[in-house]
Amino acid sequence: MNRLRNSNVNAFSASRRLPTRRSIENQLLHSVVPSFTFTALAFRTVLEAFQSAPVTHSPRHSGNGEGELGSILAGMAAPRLNLDGDVIKPLKICMIGAGGFIGSHLCEKLMYETDHSVLAVDIYSDKINHLLQPGQKWSDRIEFHKLNIKNDSRLEGLVKVSDLVINLAAICTPADYNTRPLDTIYSNFVDALPVVQYCRENKIRLIHFSTCEVYGKTIGSFLPPGHPLKQDPAFYMLKEDETPCIFGSIDKQRWSYACAKQLIERLVYAEGAENGLEFSIVRPFNWIGPRMDFIPGVDGPQDSVPRVLACFSNNLMKGEPLKLVEGGKSQRTFIYIKDAIDVVQRMIENPSRANGQIFNVGNPYNEVTVRELAELMTDVYCKVSGQKRPEQATIDVTGMEFYGPGYDDSDKRIPDMTIVKKQLEWEPKTSLYDLMESTLTYQHATYAEAVKRSMSKTTVN
Repeated sequence: MNRLRNSNVNAFSASRRLPTRRSIENQLLHSVVPSFTFTALAFRTVLEAFQSAPVTHSPRHSGNGEGELGSILAGMAAPRLNLDGDVIKPLKICMIGAGGFIGSHLCEKLMYETDHSVLAVDIYSDKINHLLQPGQKWSDRIEFHKLNIKNDSRLEGLVKVSDLVINLAAICTPADYNTRPLDTIYSNFVDALPVVQYCRENKIRLIHFSTCEVYGKTIGSFLPPGHPLKQDPAFYMLKEDETPCIFGSIDKQRWSYACAKQLIERLVYAEGAENGLEFSIVRPFNWIGPRMDFIPGVDGPQDSVPRVLACFSNNLMKGEPLKLVEGGKSQRTFIYIKDAIDVVQRMIENPSRANGQIFNVGNPYNEVTVRELAELMTDVYCKVSGQKRPEQATIDVTGMEFYGPGYDDSDKRIPDMTIVKKQLEWEPKTSLYDLMESTLTYQHATYAEAVKRSMSKTTVN
């Protein structure tokens, strides 16, 4: 204010006065932005901008100087506030697995809608190349670091300079669990150990992605067929702080993934309890959307088996019946990736609400059997592609035929959403039909022609 008084005092008429701090505060709280609660930081930001702005006389200015303040505020974006009304400060986020399905959507969200910066760590960048092109408004906020976390010492340096680490890295394809159990265990437990260690040693907050598979089998699955208690939510609803984790026998190597994920969860939780690690654990329940997995023979190995969405999409584009393991009786819920990413952003920006919490993230309203899912996907794909519905849409196969020895499964995976709703004030929005229409439109536009070419090559050979 001294600069304004000393250099501009002669420019003011006798009736002109600078606004007081109280008048500025009153404008902020009652007239200019009534929909926001300004914190002390936001108030100081506006006040400093007002003090540093040049003062000129204009007929538009009122006698108390409110015109200058209005001009300043008109050119300022309102600060983003978290759920507690605190200004959200830009973070540097080390995202491990940024090039995958979830990572690519989370990177988009952070680049498009926030001021956070991302150190994107992965082996591949195909799914985020559109974000890495130079000359974009966020280009100075995202860096790609090509490295494998299991054997690259550079990871520790990236963790040290970050405010937050998000670990998405994993082998998470069911066909690998019983055919590559060692790789599955190492990827999901052993390779994750240094990430947890670096966060603990450097006091860096960690958001660790786990899986709904840590719940294993439901209590209800051990009841006789037709037992009335099978319909009691207490016997199948999965709660983070109550439900026991029940797996199959050791020879059922399909549980290698779930066991490794559960053990790293227990380690993260113990680091929080004993050493003060700030953490959140995410248990995704079938997140679905564009860029999920791969299509065999197009952007993945011909003999590989992706997860159910990509697997069924591949069948549909080839005009083949959708294969239903054990009749497709298992029940699952599905959530749209954009809904899920919204709540991850809330975890990032509301640490006081998210720290020390385990979160189910799914959509219990989108519950179907795998058979019902196959029927829905067939109907939706025929709509978006213009294809006729095949005479035989599905075919039943055994778990041994589809996955090989060591297969096992859970009957239901239905998330209880109490904790995430209470802590982060969030609920999913997108219906199963809408998410399938969006996703299959993408699948058809991206892959249909390539699948046809792949089939032609196979026929020729």
